[in-house]
Amino acid sequence: MFTPIPTQFIGPLFIKAETWQSEDLKVPLATYETTLWPSTQRGAKMSRLCQGIQVTTLKNCMTRSLYFSTTSARQAHLIAEQINLESLQKVVSSTSQFAKLQAIHREIVGTQLYLRFSFFTGDASGHNMTTKAADAIISDLLQRFPELQYGSISANLCVDKKVSSINGILGRGKHVIAEITLPRALCVKHLRTTPEQIQTLNIHKNLMGGILSGGVRSANAHYANLLLASYLATGQDAANIVEGSQGITTAQVTTDGDLYFSVNLPNLIVGTVGNGKHHPDIALHLKNMGCEPDPAHPGKSSERLAEIIAATVLCGELSLMAAQTNQGELTKSHMIFERKK
Repeated sequence: MFTPIPTQFIGPLFIKAETWQSEDLKVPLATYETTLWPSTQRGAKMSRLCQGIQVTTLKNCMTRSLYFSTTSARQAHLIAEQINLESLQKVVSSTSQFAKLQAIHREIVGTQLYLRFSFFTGDASGHNMTTKAADAIISDLLQRFPELQYGSISANLCVDKKVSSINGILGRGKHVIAEITLPRALCVKHLRTTPEQIQTLNIHKNLMGGILSGGVRSANAHYANLLLASYLATGQDAANIVEGSQGITTAQVTTDGDLYFSVNLPNLIVGTVGNGKHHPDIALHLKNMGCEPDPAHPGKSSERLAEIIAATVLCGELSLMAAQTNQGELTKSHMIFERKK
């Protein structure tokens, strides 16, 4: 049994990345919020008028955290000092040809030892791959250190599908920034606003409003909308929009009076292989976006997908921010598109 979700393609988008570029890319969005399509479409139009959206991937990793019990904090510290990348990478390699251990973060609270592992997982989002690797690491550490007692294979330090600061600081998934510079004349003509209005709104709504609400490393208008629609259309674990929606929007008036606009997404958890990607429609969507896995270059297709999604988030974020600078525009749009007979 399947639950149908309306899907439309927005674009074409003009996207520029470090290793690839496309001026005619169309992106599927699966959503019941029908205003999301025309709004994001307006942002896509701006990408074609403004020399494209530049995307940059800063980090690519997946995490899993464990905890063990010991008899004292001193003992936990002594054991933690003996746990290193080199010895554990051999254990990780025995579980997967793609998994590579990148970093270990250690925390000690009383008699508890917490270990947060960061892995490269190829083109998979890495949920199952890192869990399998972590299971092998547990067995190895319990054998090497009899003083340890098993606590849990998930210690909430990952942090999976929950709001946290550590994911934004240490990374979880792909960290991508998308940015664009919009000439003033185009802002006025196509977005019906000015760079100053969008900059002011970003300061008082996203930044100040985010502080007043107690937001955690988050200052944006609606990343979650675009992430959910993108994740559902490309076979991702949709619950990962929880940490994925933590990000910061920047809007600045340039010295030339134009608008610099960017979205910073530190926790994009997406893959192009694995569970969910076998459905024919999902596979076709990935193929049409050039995100088919290449065994010779593991990780490249999932990184491309993350960059496309970041550019899509920018399109939707820019359009909504522009709409909210004009009194009544947001309400009118929703009444038109969501209350049709």
